[in-house]
This record gives sequence, structure tokens and C-alpha cells, in this order.
Amino acid sequence: MADASMDIVSKVDRQEVDNALNQAVKEINQRYDFKNVGASIAWSGTEKIVMIANSEDRVMAILDVFQTKLIKRGVSLKSFDTEDKEPQLSGKEYRLEGVLKEGLAGENAKKVTKLIRDEGPKAVKTQITGDEVRATSKSRDDLQAVQALLKGADLDFAVQFTNYR
Repeated sequence: MADASMDIVSKVDRQEVDNALNQAVKEINQRYDFKNVGASIAWSGTEKIVMIANSEDRVMAILDVFQTKLIKRGVSLKSFDTEDKEPQLSGKEYRLEGVLKEGLAGENAKKVTKLIRDEGPKAVKTQITGDEVRATSKSRDDLQAVQALLKGADLDFAVQFTNYR
């Protein structure tokens, strides 16, 4: 019997993020507390999302609305990072930028492989390929144990499992 394998990745479903953004825009346009304050949220390029309003509190409220929509759409908040955490004053308005994080960068891939090696089943072998980690084992049960381990671990990035064979 051939070895069972799976890929451990960190990807974001762009369509779901776009849908969450559109829902947030609709809610911001309809809510009374956002009327006539220049509140907006929009894409800035392909990776960034920019939130703008006339006060810090309103920018944080926009962020809260957007994060709520992401959760309802099944997108992990670990894959959306606001770099500054605090809105920055830009002219007469406050801005907050958030970035979508995708791919297991070298350091995060090493964290995943170390966690599997230290706490996972001993029969599981890992291999880093680009921005994903491939886990192989003779037993599918071992791979399911690895999935449970990674879901329960407190990682600062989102992980998904693909190509489970």
C-alpha cells in the first residue's frame, strides 16, 4: 500500500474575503452611526484593505464590522493582519490598513514541522516545499492525528489541509 499524504497550507479564499468586504460596505452605508462621516472600506491593490473614517473609534468600528463578516464567511482572522493596530491620522481622516497573509513562510513552515516532529505521531514524515508542508505516513490515522494537533495548537497563522490522499 502506498503512503498516505496531505499538504498543510495557509491560503485565503479571495472570493469569500471579497464577499465579506462587499457585505461590510453595505452595512457601513446603511448604519446610522456611519452617515456623513466619510466612512469607507475598500481594496487597495490585491493584498491590502483600507478603512477610512473621521475618528479613531469609527475606524475601529469598521474593522469590527469587517471582521464579523469574515467570521460569518468562514475566513480565519489569523489570515487578516492590521499592521499598526492603531488608526493613523492622515490629513483630516484616520486610516487603518490590513493585509491578507497567505502561504507558510519559511519560519512558519519550520514551526509546523517542529510541532509535528515533537508532538505528533513518530511515523509521520514532513517536507517543506515552497510555501506548504507535505506530511506523509503509512497510516491515515496518523495524518488525522496531525490535523487534530495543528487545529488545537495556538499558531499565529491559519492552516488548511489539502490533497489528502
